[in-house]
Amino acid sequence: MAEQTRQSLVATYGSPLYVYDLERVDRAHADLRAVLPSPSTLLYSMKANPHPAIARRLRQAGCRLEVSSAGELAAALLAGAGGQELLYTGPAKPLAELEHAVAAGVRAFSVESLTELERLGQAAARQRADLTALLRVNGQGATGGSGLRMTGIASQFGIDAETLAAHWSPERMPERVHVAGLHLFPVTNARSEEQLLAELRAAIDTAAELARTCRLEPAVIDLGGGFGAPYAAAGSRPRYPRLRAEAEQQLDASFPGWRASRPEVMFESGRYLVAESGTLLTTVIDVKRSRGKTYAVLDAGINVLGGMTGLGRLLPMRAIPTESAETADDVARVDLAGPSCTPLDVLGRDVPLPDARPGAILAIPNVGAYGLSASLNGFLSRPLPAEVLLSGGRVVAASRSEMRRVHATFGEGAPR
Repeated sequence: MAEQTRQSLVATYGSPLYVYDLERVDRAHADLRAVLPSPSTLLYSMKANPHPAIARRLRQAGCRLEVSSAGELAAALLAGAGGQELLYTGPAKPLAELEHAVAAGVRAFSVESLTELERLGQAAARQRADLTALLRVNGQGATGGSGLRMTGIASQFGIDAETLAAHWSPERMPERVHVAGLHLFPVTNARSEEQLLAELRAAIDTAAELARTCRLEPAVIDLGGGFGAPYAAAGSRPRYPRLRAEAEQQLDASFPGWRASRPEVMFESGRYLVAESGTLLTTVIDVKRSRGKTYAVLDAGINVLGGMTGLGRLLPMRAIPTESAETADDVARVDLAGPSCTPLDVLGRDVPLPDARPGAILAIPNVGAYGLSASLNGFLSRPLPAEVLLSGGRVVAASRSEMRRVHATFGEGAPR
């Protein structure tokens, strides 16, 4: 992004500022679709970035939407999706939330436990709706590899494969709920294509074995995601040249009817689809020396970027602005500190920064996924940054979310 463009956007919409390039979303979608098995369905995981305009763009490109909360459901509906197009996921779905989703038209749910399957049956009965459930499975997963594991370990996610094999029977299906298939999501942000393929092979094997032992004829197999992307530093999305051929070969062996959508094969992605589209513009407010260290104090910190680092996110928070020159010898090396009243508010340490001066506008790339939505937005009650969307270099939308305090009444914790 050119310096002149940054200056103009910040002058108009303020700093810090998130800027999303919709054409980069288009390219990421085309790249991922080209390497997935065909036919297959791709879902956009809105937890990565719930902006309705981004969801609308991906929906128009052919994605279905995956939501995990009443807020994401509202954003999906704003994006033009009908409830019947959505897959509702998540490990903690109270009865009130399920009823709210069903009332909004959602008909497909990923079920994380046999108890939740019963709750879904209650929601179906109360709403007089016929629903579809995918049983989320905690399989064995591939051995070795790195990444934030979602399966193959003790986990709050899904039903252990051995538990399902031992206790499943068709009689467990509540009235008005049809168990249509299996949902497996073994890893997020896989480090390499080899790891991604190993996890995918293990997931397909698990699905095939459970279909046999549980006497299921799945209409849907959701194999999750794990597609990677750089975060808050320069870099490009990984390529997966082997993915389609090897996944199709494995599916042919395990589910011979999949090419005729028996079962329908699904994948999910958030990070890969939108990470590259986002840039955070932030202004240097102060530069100070303290006992041998130089700090560039920014108007953006963990309140708008990287707040989940402290919650065990896989990637450490080391934001690198596009101006940085890692190889230069005469460039100042600074710690990028945010505006919050805690020493933990540091976006990057020992970062090379050629233009370390108050008033400089820095651009932190690859933050279209898990940027604003994965930050400590409520900390210090600072206003949230505006979000601007570009297409063809032109601003096509600009908005700012806000947190408001409203009067609460008994029982108002349920979604409305």
